[in-house]
Amino acid sequence: MLIRRRHVFYVEGYDPQGAVGYHRLFMREFKRFQTVWPIAAKVGEPVMDSDRLAHWMIESSARNWTVVTRYEFLRLEDVVSAYLAQPRWQQLLRSLLWIFGDLFSGTTFRIYRASPQFGLHLSYAQIMQVLWIALSVAGGVLAARLLAAWIDVPAWIATLVGAAVAVAAFIALIPVAERLMVIRMTNGWPYLREFARGAPSAYDRPVEVYAERIVAAARAADVDEIVVVGHSAGGVTATAVMARALELDPDLGRHGPRVVYLTVGSLLPAYALHPAAERIRSAIRRLAVEPAVRWIDAQARKDAMNFWNFDPVAGVGISTGPDRCNPLVWPVRFRDLLSPEFYQANRLNHFRMHYQWIMANSMRASYDYFMLVCGPLPVEQWARRGRDILSAFAEDAGYSEPQAASA
Repeated sequence: MLIRRRHVFYVEGYDPQGAVGYHRLFMREFKRFQTVWPIAAKVGEPVMDSDRLAHWMIESSARNWTVVTRYEFLRLEDVVSAYLAQPRWQQLLRSLLWIFGDLFSGTTFRIYRASPQFGLHLSYAQIMQVLWIALSVAGGVLAARLLAAWIDVPAWIATLVGAAVAVAAFIALIPVAERLMVIRMTNGWPYLREFARGAPSAYDRPVEVYAERIVAAARAADVDEIVVVGHSAGGVTATAVMARALELDPDLGRHGPRVVYLTVGSLLPAYALHPAAERIRSAIRRLAVEPAVRWIDAQARKDAMNFWNFDPVAGVGISTGPDRCNPLVWPVRFRDLLSPEFYQANRLNHFRMHYQWIMANSMRASYDYFMLVCGPLPVEQWARRGRDILSAFAEDAGYSEPQAASA
């Protein structure tokens, strides 16, 4: 059966740009998508429904299909912006506690064992944070010693001057840290670590609001498919959202539209590997045994910020026995999505590759974010059928029903 109406619930990663910024990204990439898939489309303006919810409507069509999508966005920009606006010394202290907490709890070792590639990515942020501090302190110590050596001043004056130089050096390096994404990465991890443990968090209300919205959409039964998308760190909060939705309605997915939970480029295992992450491990365990909700975890080797070829349930030490039915792991090759020229130009840009999950392709492929959220086929078919699914589409993006029926 072709999809005619779809409701997408999108959970962003640790990003302060919010619904307006993501709508701008969506619009830009949708135009690129239309150069690969010549479909007609109307994308509406973002509507701010509340301090937690926003949405925009999409109507897409080709020769023999039309899909209306409500794209709903969980607004977390105020949470992220508030965390990023905290005093720098407070952020610094929290990041150091996170770095050494992961080290002494054995989490760093577990992450490296699960995915050396992700471990290196995470160590980059941690090392750059420590190096930023070390360079500032070194500048202060050097200034104090030079002052004491060249000018006969009391030691306390040299110490004060050295401290001032260290602070000045730290502040001067802030633009560099921002450009290298060190501040955002080291700011977000401690808070999401606490959330994963189950500590009270600014994420708690958004999770509750979104879970209620998903349950309400399922009960309304006015769409064919509900797709909940968790990208990047959104894979952590969205997993909690899905588990909470199943608490509110244990029959979610058994009535009304099919419900699909799609994690793309997810950081979820990195949080679940912490021995104290009981909240998120409990949520994973719940989803792993829920047959009425299809969890699909898309992974790519070229995305250094996800766990490639990794089981997000057994791999984090969760045993569910014979009841396990999720997730369906979907391996994706970015080389199949992008032109050789674009791939070569961007393959070392880890953040660009990480955002490819929600951006347009250069060519037709079985993974295409905009066909997943705006196209006529259920998401699970794209994950299961691979490149064979492309033969069912004509050059004008019309869909061949006979091939779909035989598949």
